[in-house]
Amino acid sequence: MDKTLQLFRHGKSSWKYNLPDHDRPLKKRGFTDIDLVSKHIKEDFKKPDLILSSTANRACTTSKNYIKNLDLFDVKFQLKKELYDFSGEAVLNQIYNCDDSVNTLAIFGHNYALTDLCNQLGDSYIENLPTSGFVQIEFKTQCWQKVKFGKTTRIVFPKHLK
Repeated sequence: MDKTLQLFRHGKSSWKYNLPDHDRPLKKRGFTDIDLVSKHIKEDFKKPDLILSSTANRACTTSKNYIKNLDLFDVKFQLKKELYDFSGEAVLNQIYNCDDSVNTLAIFGHNYALTDLCNQLGDSYIENLPTSGFVQIEFKTQCWQKVKFGKTTRIVFPKHLK
C-alpha cells in the first residue's frame, strides 16, 4: 500500500497572555479557521491510521479540534515532544521512523518545519503553510524510510475558503 502524509499547521495562536511559547493558546480565529478547513476537507478526507501532534498547546488543541470535526476518535493519537520542531529535522525523523503498517500519517506541527517538508517531499511549491493549513502528499512506496519525492494531492488554506 502506498503512503500518504497529511500535514496540518496549528491554528492561529494568541499572544494575549504572557506565556512561554509552548503554552500559547489558540485565538478565536484559530478555531474558526480549523472549522472552515475541516468542513471543506471532510467529504473526501482520507482517514489516517495514526495522528501525531506536537505537545505545544496550540498544536494539541488544533489536533483535537480536527479529530472532533472529522470524527477521528477511533484513530490512534500520540503527542510527541519531538514535533515541537521548527527546522523540520525532527519531524522528518518521526516520518522516517513511522511503522510501515501505517499507510496514512497525519502530523500536527509548526512552521517553518512544515513548509519546508511540503517543499522537500511534495511536488508543489508552497511559499508558506499558513496557520490551520492542510497539505496532503502521496508516495509510491511501502516504506516510510523511502519517502522522498511525492505528489502533492491536496492543499487547503483558510484564505482559499473565505
